[in-house]
This record gives sequence, structure tokens and C-alpha cells, in this order.
Amino acid sequence: MNKISLLLALVIIFIGVTSKVHSAETQTNVSGSNTSIEGGYTGGATTYQSGSSSSTTTNSTSNSNIRSAPPTASAPSYNSMTQDVCSTGASAGLQTFGLGITGGKHFIDKNCERLKLSRILNDFGMKVAAVAILCQDERVFESMIQAGTPCPIDGKIGKDALTLWSKYDHERPDYKTYVKRMKKREKIDKENEIKIEKLKPLDNAKD
Repeated sequence: MNKISLLLALVIIFIGVTSKVHSAETQTNVSGSNTSIEGGYTGGATTYQSGSSSSTTTNSTSNSNIRSAPPTASAPSYNSMTQDVCSTGASAGLQTFGLGITGGKHFIDKNCERLKLSRILNDFGMKVAAVAILCQDERVFESMIQAGTPCPIDGKIGKDALTLWSKYDHERPDYKTYVKRMKKREKIDKENEIKIEKLKPLDNAKD
């Protein structure tokens, strides 16, 4: 009887210890709850204070002497207000670290004005005047001479105009080009005269 009672007591004690080891215990911390580790291991709870961090971060700041890029200088916009105008706009800007300068200007297209004026004069029936204003361009003047229809001068046209242009050649719009061309022609004429003079004795000997 004593053996049976002892055996039952041991079984009851073993069951109680086993159930205590395998039961889950809940631990309460200041900022939360932790659950103990089951399976025969001992669980420990770690409590962090409010506002604490598990890692430390160090920030370092380095200073540099590199200058920042300068601001951009915007050149002003120059546009022609209408299409019936003989001008173009140009602008430019320069920017440094301490100072920025911009500017612009309109440029007149003389050839465009000449064409418009000539067209208007021709519409009014002033054909000679329309040709005369076109002849202010040295290219037109030269082409008129080459065509045998010299540009008007002092109310003269044709051969009379050519005579006056020969007399007052400094008034020609192509005067510089004309002078160079005439010097080259004179040089060529002299060379040809020299060749002719050299050939004359040979011709006389043959006779």
C-alpha cells in the first residue's frame, strides 16, 4: 500500500512539473508585453526606455570652398512687330559671378528696303526711278553696264548716261571693283602691245 501511494505521489509531482515547464507565461514590461520562450528554454525580456534607440548613428558634415554656379543672364528678345519691315533683331548676354550684362539692337536690311522702294516706284509708273534706286546696288549697276543699258544718271539714259559715268566714274557704286578691273585691263593691253611690237620685225623680214 505504501509503494502504491508513493508511486501515485511521484506521478502527480511529475505531471505538475511538466505542465509548469510547458505552459506559456506572459511577462509585462513598462512599454509592452513579452512572451516567454517555450520548449524548455528560458526567455528573457529586454525593456527599452521611451525614446531610446538600439543603434547609434553618427552624422558628419564637411565644408567645401567650391563656388556655386552663377545665375544665367537672359538676353532680351528683339522681334519685328510686322512682316513688312526690313530689320532684324540680335541680342546677347554675358554672366559672371558678380555681374550680368545683356543687350540687343535692330539692324536695317538696306537691300530689302531698296527692293520695296523700287516696287512702289514702279507701281506709281516711275520706271526709270525704280531702276535708278536698284542701281545703287553694285551688282545691279555692273549687270546693267554689261547688258549695254547703263543705269540712269542726272536724268540721262543710254549712251548719254554711259558718257557721264565714264567722266564721273568715282560716283559708280562699284568704283573700287571698277578701278581694279581697269588696272588689270591696262596691264593686259600693255603686254599685248609689247607682243605686237616684237612680232613686227618678223613680219617685215618675211615681206
